[in-house]
Amino acid sequence: MAQPAPRFWSPRFDIETRADGTILMQQAEPLAEWGRCLPDRLVHWAWARPDDIFLARRDNGGAWRRLSFISVLASVRALGSGLLDLGLGPERPLLILSENSLEHALIGLAAQYVGVPYAPVSPSYALKSQDFGKLKGIAELLKPGLIFAQDGARYAAAIAAIRRADTAVMVVDNPGPLQAALRFGDLEGRDASPAADAAFEAITGATVAKYLFTSGSTGAPKAVINTQSMLMSNMGMVADCFRFLEDHPPVFVDWAPWNHTASGNKVFNMALMHGGTFHIDDGKPAPGLIDQTIRNLREISPTWYFNVPAGWDMLVREMERDAALCQSFFARLDMMMYAGAGMAQHTWDALLRLSRRHAGREVLLVSGLGATETAPAALMCTEQWQSAGNIGVPERGLVLKLVPNGGKLEARLKGPSITPGYFGDPERTAQAFDEEGFYLLGDALKPADPDDLSRGFFFDGRVAENFKLATGTWVAVGALRAALVNAFGGLVSDAVILGENRDYLGALLFPNAAALRDLADGPDDMADVLARPEVRAAIAERLAAFAAGSTGSSTRVQRVLLLAEPPDLDRGEVTDKGSINQRAVMAARPEAVAAIYAGGDGVISL
Repeated sequence: MAQPAPRFWSPRFDIETRADGTILMQQAEPLAEWGRCLPDRLVHWAWARPDDIFLARRDNGGAWRRLSFISVLASVRALGSGLLDLGLGPERPLLILSENSLEHALIGLAAQYVGVPYAPVSPSYALKSQDFGKLKGIAELLKPGLIFAQDGARYAAAIAAIRRADTAVMVVDNPGPLQAALRFGDLEGRDASPAADAAFEAITGATVAKYLFTSGSTGAPKAVINTQSMLMSNMGMVADCFRFLEDHPPVFVDWAPWNHTASGNKVFNMALMHGGTFHIDDGKPAPGLIDQTIRNLREISPTWYFNVPAGWDMLVREMERDAALCQSFFARLDMMMYAGAGMAQHTWDALLRLSRRHAGREVLLVSGLGATETAPAALMCTEQWQSAGNIGVPERGLVLKLVPNGGKLEARLKGPSITPGYFGDPERTAQAFDEEGFYLLGDALKPADPDDLSRGFFFDGRVAENFKLATGTWVAVGALRAALVNAFGGLVSDAVILGENRDYLGALLFPNAAALRDLADGPDDMADVLARPEVRAAIAERLAAFAAGSTGSSTRVQRVLLLAEPPDLDRGEVTDKGSINQRAVMAARPEAVAAIYAGGDGVISL
């Protein structure tokens, strides 16, 4: 029996086109008021549905540990009291070093409850970096009053690198060298103080909820200020778009890290706003970890599911051979969403086919556009397309400004969900906004239908990445990079496009190590793998096929070089999300760039 289709918005737009070609687009209806702050919603559900489950995570034995709304509120009030006793406040925020966990959620909510800003920082900065450079910069900027770590021993070296004399440390498990640290359980088990409830009552829309650090793909990470009014208005936009959230409490099974805005703001806050249940998934789309996600999805049927394209591809492969997984996954699914990269057509087709088979209808599969600075929801697509790419239209309350720039339309945004700026960085704050106060997304957009902008937009590349060949021809780097990587059929994980002020395009390729080792069927050393004739022949064949389908010099890559050394986090070549920083790779590997245009060793040419 087919599931009923979920309810979505039916937006109407006011559109203005200026004499210089600039377009202003916004929804005709105003954004509704959604309340004062996120902790209000926790209090609301603790009274309205006290025993309903809000948070869940498997314990070390594999059983689900579930926390009700009323128990979460009790822990939050107690922990908030402890944070105030430690002297935390706007000038002494909380720094979190942890993957997603129940304790991470509780301490973050506690900080919000008493008006203490907190910053969940990428674990990569603490666990993968060799010099802790980015983490040191973050700690110097924030000057935290408390550092929270789920696993003391795991984060001990990072804490030692950034801790000041007046900084307290709290751990949950395995203190290791941090035996003198505060214990999470000691604070959680105390009685809540009147001061905590008074601090909660004093919260306003201008109160800073958290600092989220940008990934650093365009420089050092910036501390994006997230106020309560910014987050609440963004949740109002989401509720307006996803009307089905009013019909039943949402259920989430989510792995994405909370130091990123997609899960830490959007998904987590959707559960909080609408009385839903957030299941923390300790899996992720990676070998050895995807099995945990599959196990969770066999048991828990989500109503809303988000993943990156690589994760969807892994799920599809499992679902194609596991009917029980499909039945559980699609049992009550309202919609599917992807972001972070382009989705392959075969993955798109498979998800729609599987949804028809197991849900009795095509479950909406869409994407959107947002940023850390936009809280994050900004544009959203709710129209079912038969291929990926449409990122939708501006959400209610936002004004989308499209400015002609180098033959493209550069996107800018203004509205209540836009950050007021970067903490401690007035210069970069000023640079982030134009003369009319619009936030500069840095993305170019292309209308799906130039005659009807309500049909949505396609991503048209990062403005800062694009360049001109020596002939003056513009190169849209983002779209070209995605197409090139796709053309190698899984043999390449990412690419850096070269050619600024050159006669033709080249590319540095980061190989998919596992795929190429399978192809070479021999050496473990990556340099040896890349030298194997069967590997070079496979790359050359795919490069030639890609070139044959090119439409001109701006899309025809003539030379490539496979890089044996993976991108380096400390050199800024890759962000903690895994995104490649084009400029940083070129700056760090000048010999590789030179080899492309000199025809050096290892270069594969048409």
